[in-house]
Order: sequence, then C-alpha cells, then structure tokens
Amino acid sequence: MMTSNDFSINGSLQGKCLISMRGMLDPRFEKSVIYICSHSAEQGAMGFVINKPASHVAYSEILLQLGISLGDKKNYPVVLSGGPVENIRGFVLHTSDYSRKDTVVIDGDISLTATLDILSDIAVGVGPRKALFFLGYASWREGQLEAEISGNSWLVVPSNDFLLFDCPITQKWEQAFLSLGVNPSMVSIEQGSV
Repeated sequence: MMTSNDFSINGSLQGKCLISMRGMLDPRFEKSVIYICSHSAEQGAMGFVINKPASHVAYSEILLQLGISLGDKKNYPVVLSGGPVENIRGFVLHTSDYSRKDTVVIDGDISLTATLDILSDIAVGVGPRKALFFLGYASWREGQLEAEISGNSWLVVPSNDFLLFDCPITQKWEQAFLSLGVNPSMVSIEQGSV
C-alpha cells in the first residue's frame, strides 16, 4: 500500500494536491485538499484549500464591495476559504485559456490571477472557462511542508481538472483518495499507513 512517505519530495510539488490525512492535528485543515501553486526547498510552499466554502460571504457581495458590475449570476464561482493567511485577499485559480498581464502560469493548464479585472470578467461571462475564487491561502516556510509530509499529515496526489473544477466541493477529499485507488474509510490514523 502507498503511504505519504512513498512520494519523493526531492522535486517541486507545484501543480500537485495535498490530501490531509485522518488525524490531522490542525482543525483548519481537517479533510482538506490543497492545490499547491508554488513550492521550492528554499522558499517554502503556497497553495489553496479547494474544498472549504467561505461561510461568511458570497461572490455578489464581494463584487458590490469592490464596485464591480454584478453581471450574470450564473457565472459566479463559489467563494472558497483558501487558507488562514491573508483571508481577506482574493485569488482566482483558473484554466489557462484566460490570461492578463498579472496572470501567473502554474503549469500548462492552470493559472492564477489576483486582480480586479478577472472578477469583473467572470461576472460578465468573458473570464476563464473554469475558475475557483479564494479568500486567503495556505503557506509553509522552508522545510515545513516536507516535514509535515514525512510526519504523515499529508498525502501527495496528482491534480486534474475534475478534482479542481468539476468534482462537487463536498466530495473532493474522498475523490482525491479514490484517484489513488484508496478508499478513504480504510485510511488509518496511525503514522505510516494508508
């Protein structure tokens, strides 16, 4: 059986997902799936929790607060709580069919934009094909994420469009395990076992 320690963390985890293991000590990350946007041994890591809706705000409220035209509500993404860092700052993770001057390409298919333009473009239907909107992000200092993975807090899995954009939010944690052929109900909270 695969364990989190079976994944080599010698290279970058950028563009991959983390699944929190049963027994996660930090309640903010219990049953979380995190998409990693940047990772290096020297700089640490940064990512977004892709399966935790923000309970206190809707996309339309954010547009109104920023003075942006509401556009067509059918285009609105769910507002997700991306993590505990800078949780009033907005970010859009999206398909790479949309690009502006400040867009950062994560990998060939996924990009990140954190400007007001993308919010209004999404509202009026000229934004990216698929998008997730986050308030806040998760981050790890140099060596911290590697230590957490070695300590069996996280399992690393490949990301894919379905997991990021199409899977229902309430099913992403289970689906991430299933993508590895692992039934999440069979995952042990004991270190070193899945």
